[in-house]
This record gives sequence, structure tokens and C-alpha cells, in this order.
Amino acid sequence: MITDDQKNLLTERELQILRLIAEGRTTPLIASEMNLSQETIKWYRKRIMRKFSASTSAEVVRKAIREEII
Repeated sequence: MITDDQKNLLTERELQILRLIAEGRTTPLIASEMNLSQETIKWYRKRIMRKFSASTSAEVVRKAIREEII
């Protein structure tokens, strides 16, 4: 279960990236669309996963959908 603290810890940028991940976009595609480096997107992915205590992007997306964050 995602706590209110976890919901509030996401920055607007992290939430934006999480939505793109949930839509199935790859790191290179997200980087291109956001005009950021792939390394920056990887860094954001890791931050998001850490905040949700998840080991995969799919797990983060499942939790975010279940908790109606996205």
C-alpha cells in the first residue's frame, strides 16, 4: 500500500515521468519527448522506484494505479 507520504513525495516531474512509464514509453522515448538525457530519465526512474519501495517499473505503475495516483 502507498502511504500519503509517498504520494506527496512525488515531484511534478516525477509524476509526469511516471505517467509516461505507465503509457509504456521507453527511457529513450521519454528522454526524447522531454528533451532530457537518457541518464536523467534513468535517475528519475530509480528515484520513483525507491520512493515506492518497488523493484521494477511495472510494480510502481501497479501501485500508482491501485492508489489512483495516475
